[in-house]
Amino acid sequence: MKVPKIYLETSVFNFMFADDAPDKKADTLKLFAEIKAGIFLPYTSNYVTEELDNAAAEKKIKMFRLISDYGVTILQKSDEVKRLAVAYINEGIIPVKYEADALHIASATVNDLDFIVSWNFRHIVKRKTVIMTEVVNVKYNYRKIGIFSPTEVIENE
Repeated sequence: MKVPKIYLETSVFNFMFADDAPDKKADTLKLFAEIKAGIFLPYTSNYVTEELDNAAAEKKIKMFRLISDYGVTILQKSDEVKRLAVAYINEGIIPVKYEADALHIASATVNDLDFIVSWNFRHIVKRKTVIMTEVVNVKYNYRKIGIFSPTEVIENE
């Protein structure tokens, strides 16, 4: 069976340390345990690492340690990713003010990952985004990408 390639959006790294959101933190911990067990192949991007750079020093160190400790591959920025993100914005899927969210989706799509994992319910893990990114992806000859919260992808035994 093929191991799914997943894109970890910025919020996933943040919720590893969210003591004020115990359910989300628990599901994020389980997601990282499943990554360690080889259930998923983890990816993120330079768009995420730039956002992580804005965190407080101690938290930033912990979040970057997750990338190295869990073997997360960092995808590079590209013109192709930027063009697809602009298409998402132009189609009204993601507001221009939240371009980073469009860049996350585009990065995962262009790099042919299986799905995006995010706690961002405002612009990413949202029915409209799932439906409309599929329309844009088909228009530009990319395949559909799954968009899920950690709760939706972890094994719930």
